[in-house]
Amino acid sequence: MLQHNQTIRFTLNGQATVLEAVAERRVIDLLREDLGLTGSKEGCGTGECGACTILVDGLPKLACLMLAAQLEGRQVETVEALQQTETGRTLMAAFAEEGAVQCGYCIPGMEMASLALLRQDEPLTRERIKEGLSGNLCRCTGYVKIVDAVEKTARVKGEG
Repeated sequence: MLQHNQTIRFTLNGQATVLEAVAERRVIDLLREDLGLTGSKEGCGTGECGACTILVDGLPKLACLMLAAQLEGRQVETVEALQQTETGRTLMAAFAEEGAVQCGYCIPGMEMASLALLRQDEPLTRERIKEGLSGNLCRCTGYVKIVDAVEKTARVKGEG
């Protein structure tokens, strides 16, 4: 397959970003290897586990299934951006406080999918949280503590 470089312009974690990249390069590789953003993890490489979940224009996307060219003109957020907002910081704290982090490999994807849920205007029930996280797999937990952490963040966010 013939690959070609392309100038790609997008916003990454709030910063205007312009780079030359092979258009067909996977976004997970671009983030981790080219940009040094190693928070997003590659679990399966086939879009089954959700460990590589990032937000593109506010929606959860799997970085292992996206190509660099698809970032053109988009707003991209990785787990490194969680520290930039009150909701993100609250979410990270809730994951720690509720014991939702075990090995931690799935957590970046879980947190990004959770952030997308928390930004919706609809109230978050446990069922909605479970449904919203259904594309993210965890091999260490029964998900209860993860759902607890998202629910706790939603409560705190509602109070603030």
